Amino acid sequence: MRVVIHLCGFLVFLYSFSMLPPMLIALFSKEHSWFAFFTTFVTFFCVGLAAWFATKTADIQLRTRDGFVIIVLFWLLFSVISAIPLWLDESVGLSFVDALFEGVSGITTTGATVIGNVSALPTAYLYYRAQLNFIGGLGVIVLAVAVLPLLGIGGAKLYQSEMPGPFKEERLAPRLADTSRGLWFTYLLLGLACSGAYMLAGMPAFDALCHGLSTVSLGGFSTRSESIGYWNSSSIEFVAGLFSLLSAINFTAWFVVFTKRTLQPLRQNAELRFFLVVTFIVVAITAWQVWHAGMYDATHSLIHAFFLTSSMITDNGLATADYADWPAHTIVLLLTVSFFGGCVGSTCGGIKALRFLVMFKQSRHEMHQLAHPRAVLSIRVGESIVTERILHSVWSFFFLYILFSVFFIWVLNIMGYDLMTAFATVAACINNMGLGFGETASTFGTLTDGAKYLMCAAMIMGRLEIYPVLILFSRFFWRR
Repeated sequence: MRVVIHLCGFLVFLYSFSMLPPMLIALFSKEHSWFAFFTTFVTFFCVGLAAWFATKTADIQLRTRDGFVIIVLFWLLFSVISAIPLWLDESVGLSFVDALFEGVSGITTTGATVIGNVSALPTAYLYYRAQLNFIGGLGVIVLAVAVLPLLGIGGAKLYQSEMPGPFKEERLAPRLADTSRGLWFTYLLLGLACSGAYMLAGMPAFDALCHGLSTVSLGGFSTRSESIGYWNSSSIEFVAGLFSLLSAINFTAWFVVFTKRTLQPLRQNAELRFFLVVTFIVVAITAWQVWHAGMYDATHSLIHAFFLTSSMITDNGLATADYADWPAHTIVLLLTVSFFGGCVGSTCGGIKALRFLVMFKQSRHEMHQLAHPRAVLSIRVGESIVTERILHSVWSFFFLYILFSVFFIWVLNIMGYDLMTAFATVAACINNMGLGFGETASTFGTLTDGAKYLMCAAMIMGRLEIYPVLILFSRFFWRR
């Protein structure tokens, strides 16, 4: 526990500095919210620093077990800390459970909100919510890992526990610190490009900055209650849809593209090709459905379908103003594909395209094996042979993901919510997608306190991809 407290103390100390940018914005805008951010900063700066120094020792060794504990505690602690400024400021008017829901939603890049009138929030909180998305996107933990080697602490176990997908051992650089810095540089560069594109499309600078942060993180928090639909602009919707897709690409591939100045990593990526094929099939189906329903002409049907499909399949969660008025069967389709997600190694939620590609290839392999029992066949993704270990990992994760999704839907149904609302709410939370339907179409504030706590658990489990949380509750994990 000494190791866990020491590293969590350092991470809390580090995270406390994230309160300074919104505090400065509040001071510049002459808003009283600066005091809530200042109080949060001072409190957790002191708590984190005290825990770090009190447990400091020369022989800290980080084990795999410590990595899992720290990762789970990291998200729990950061979720609570993220909620504190919203809870302290009485002008926002959020209860603790509402503030916690908003904090968890922000840091896990879910984007579901309990705030009915987002547009009325002070400027500092509008920026703060976008910043939560951005920090949570790639994970503060990766930034911390880049610093840990300077403290004489190996961070490989933390990095391995945090990075999603079956190929956790892949790295960009020989040193873990270089890998983390490379990922953050790539992430920041894409965020700046997205903000610039929003400005060119006609969005005001502050809104462009906030939406750039939330789009690249696939977080979905907006500065407007109507989300992207507020501007009623095809150009802005195109930028949002395009950067949703770009942000759903594996950031290791982006890093190689930027450093080597070649598009080969993208052209040769089997997962990316599979992801784009599925996405554009869903775009075509959605465009036809909204056009057939008479909602838009052919051009606007294609634009709105491209934007909302890109937003929901990547689990971004930005929306048009009238998406809740779309045909119910179209929304069900988009909610279902939110389980698909983007590429492994991106900031998206969901099950991830690579896992679906592996399951698709394995299912096809079984059919071929049944037709030709004596044939010696192998399953390949690109140039890589998929091992039995990876197959077991993919199928077990898929089973657990669907099992917990069904469980959360069932519990919400027991609480009195209709099946459509329960399905949409769980899809929004466990996939870190953020767009509800039915009673939660406009705000998640309609949920009871118990349902909000339950969905906080769903968001964290979705962000951590279930296993780290389950491992902590297993007796085998705690055996010496």
